[in-house]
Amino acid sequence: MNPYSDAQLESLLSGGESALVERKRNAKGRNKICRNICAFANDLAGAGKPGVIFIGVEDDGSCAGIRIDDTLLQILAQMRGNGNILPLPTMTVEKKIFAGCELAVIQVEPAENPPVRYEGRVWVKVGPTVQQASTEEERRLSERQQARNLSFDMRPVTGATLDDLDDNYVRTEYLLYAVAQDVLERNERPLSQQLRSLRLTVGDIPTWGALLGMGRDSQQWQPGAYVQFRRIDGCEITDPTQDHKELIGKLGDVLRQLNDLLAFNVSVRTEVASVPRERRYPNYPVDALRQFAWNAIMHRQYDGTNAPVRIYWYSDRVDIENPGGLYGQVSKENFGEGVTDYRNPLIAEIMSNLGFAQRFGMGVPLARNALAKNGNPPPEFEFDPVRVLVTVKAAK
Repeated sequence: MNPYSDAQLESLLSGGESALVERKRNAKGRNKICRNICAFANDLAGAGKPGVIFIGVEDDGSCAGIRIDDTLLQILAQMRGNGNILPLPTMTVEKKIFAGCELAVIQVEPAENPPVRYEGRVWVKVGPTVQQASTEEERRLSERQQARNLSFDMRPVTGATLDDLDDNYVRTEYLLYAVAQDVLERNERPLSQQLRSLRLTVGDIPTWGALLGMGRDSQQWQPGAYVQFRRIDGCEITDPTQDHKELIGKLGDVLRQLNDLLAFNVSVRTEVASVPRERRYPNYPVDALRQFAWNAIMHRQYDGTNAPVRIYWYSDRVDIENPGGLYGQVSKENFGEGVTDYRNPLIAEIMSNLGFAQRFGMGVPLARNALAKNGNPPPEFEFDPVRVLVTVKAAK
């Protein structure tokens, strides 16, 4: 991202609202701010420059005199990863002081893979105003992303056709999660156009992410796209297997099977106190295991390997391993600190739309908190170029 310099920001601020500038007196209208973030990310005009939201300035350009503190900056920054703006926008949030006036400044980079949606709706900037995109405007945004370099999950699959997607599942389930209800009700576009708008096809060819998310036979195209579960009677990989399952199917079906399987295998110890009251102690908090397992599915490497995500449940620990090392700006030093980068942005979006990833970048912190509250040791991580392994030890 190439943010503006302070001199450039001052110039934009003094120039009034435009296709690249929005002024807000305060941050109370959070829905409007999110719409602006979405609109700037879509960059309908094709300016190729960041859009800027100045918070703390009146419509006429005078200073609103509000206090810009760390709490406000954190609230604004969290708008990016709360799961309502998809795919995730690239943006910065900073405090600036111009002519003695404190401002919060949000700079939003044009998205690499538009259209971007806020709560299932595509928003665009038309001059100084934010509007819901028309069908034609959505089409323009969809075609723009097809001309750019795509991640593996957004590439078209040679040999696949629309018949390889479960159109009934798309209509009756996925669209209900991915697109706002009122938009669906007045949407007269054919399914093929809706699929393009959601980045599920390039032209009329399904993407890898679409086949994994809603293909009639996902494993036909990606044999390693499943979860291998093994319950082991002991602490060594060579000990007897108590249970073994392979979770296959559409991405949402695999995730639902996984949630049920993890909950089923958790043991709960009950203690009765001196007063008539029971306390229940699970050996693992299910929410922590789910977060780690979801992360493994979301961030794994799908291309160039037929290895599955592996969950090995020993007597004293649970190992969750995914093929593919850390990706992009995520490193051993910042892993689990809220830093995010996505090898599979479309798969991340599908999971979020289906309700399996609401707060991007927060999966590991949420899991750590759940383990600490339950009395489990901190999770242990191993990283190498071909895998990520997390080990969760049982509570005693």
